[in-house]
Amino acid sequence: MKRVAILQSNYLPWKGYFDIINDVDLFIFYDDVQYTKNDWRNRNKIKTSDGTQWITIPIGAQNDLLINEVEVKGDVWKRKHFNSIKANYSRAPFYKNYKDFLETFYFGHEWTNLSEINQYLIVELSRILGIKTLFARSQDFSSTGNKTNRLISLLKEVEATHYISGPAAKSYLNTEAFYENNIELIYKGYEGYPIYPQSGATFEHSVSIIDLLFHTGAKAPYYIWGWRDE
Repeated sequence: MKRVAILQSNYLPWKGYFDIINDVDLFIFYDDVQYTKNDWRNRNKIKTSDGTQWITIPIGAQNDLLINEVEVKGDVWKRKHFNSIKANYSRAPFYKNYKDFLETFYFGHEWTNLSEINQYLIVELSRILGIKTLFARSQDFSSTGNKTNRLISLLKEVEATHYISGPAAKSYLNTEAFYENNIELIYKGYEGYPIYPQSGATFEHSVSIIDLLFHTGAKAPYYIWGWRDE
């Protein structure tokens, strides 16, 4: 049995993204596809005392490019994002545990490519969470076709037996194609995540994974997938 997920990279994704990664043997970054504006590719949300706040990597007018072709604009955003995170989380109980990681990411690298930024963060955060999943990039395979056909091509190339997909894909995936190619299609559910100690009056699930790490530290995996074992 070989379980595989294929997703576009996001900037500092929420816990559900890592839930899928933990479910599979191989996670493939699907970044040689069209960049989508006002999506999660170059932005995410953090928690503040007044609710949520977007932190966005500036890319300018590059909406006609593939995700892995998108270049970031300047480096002012790095200091801005670090300062926003510090201002809102420095008093969180485990902020100091991950401060060095953030400083290395924001100030220890010269980032120019959005896909490289996202993939670096996702791989490193997965390791912090103790995830053992292997990673690959769709552009490194010879898959062909569009939409479902390309996914099937990728899955066959890596000899997948199960494909784990986010629930939003139900609206466009051709389920029959997976059956015809002997690949079991499983839709991931994001229901039931337990709340955790979080600053602010209203709890927010849909914020970056860093919120969970800052508030729960080494216990973060429990709030993503560990609770299901109870």
